Amino acid sequence: MLQLRPSCECCDVSLPPETTNARICSFECTFCESCASAGLGGVCPNCGGELVRRPIRPLGKLAKFPPSTERVFKPQGCATSS
Repeated sequence: MLQLRPSCECCDVSLPPETTNARICSFECTFCESCASAGLGGVCPNCGGELVRRPIRPLGKLAKFPPSTERVFKPQGCATSS
């Protein structure tokens, strides 16, 4: 089950579970659409994997399977992986 992290690792913007603006890699690193496309070119700076649209968990499942509350933020910003 995906963690549904609550924020972008690069800019710390909030990404609620119902947003279509969240992007993730296969390790669930989470970014906003703006950082993922413009800043990172669709590539995760942590693992080099593809960033894709995060699926939306059905509203009825959020109570039993809540999103993560742990914010992951890199104040130094995000650099593309090499």
